Amino acid sequence: MIRTWTLLAALPVLAAAVLARPAYAQPVGAAAKARATAALIYPLTVIKKSDMDFGYLSATSAGTAVLEPNANTLGTTGGVRAMGGAPTSAEFIGASQSSAVVNIKLPNQPITLTRAGGTETMRLDNWTLQGQSKRTLARMSSFTFRVGGTLHVAAGQVEGFYTGTFDITVQYP
Repeated sequence: MIRTWTLLAALPVLAAAVLARPAYAQPVGAAAKARATAALIYPLTVIKKSDMDFGYLSATSAGTAVLEPNANTLGTTGGVRAMGGAPTSAEFIGASQSSAVVNIKLPNQPITLTRAGGTETMRLDNWTLQGQSKRTLARMSSFTFRVGGTLHVAAGQVEGFYTGTFDITVQYP
């Protein structure tokens, strides 16, 4: 019983010692979130990596905006001027399962870009490709390519955001 009494008497002393521990300051920190992304591409496919973007343009008279895919640059003609943004050619990535020759096909016809909230249009044509349209690939390899074109801006073109879509085809053997 003495042991029991001694043990019971020591419990309040242990509890008091634990409770009497000095409080330590907790470190102050910050948290941040990051996004992780991945693109999975199957052999014998092609996916869009980025859209074509002519950036911000102004026009005092008719002219063109030309995205050149080899240097990935924007040039203008006539009364069209580049006013900022991030002009860039469209970019695609493809993959091959075995050694192959692929053929990249650009649109044959112009496409129409239509103003959001309106009916006004602009024409995009004169498609250009970074590098050769026919490419020889090694087994299990990927390839990227950019596509540019010429945007025709009319005199008095209505201000707004214009969009349109186009198709790229990669022919595998």
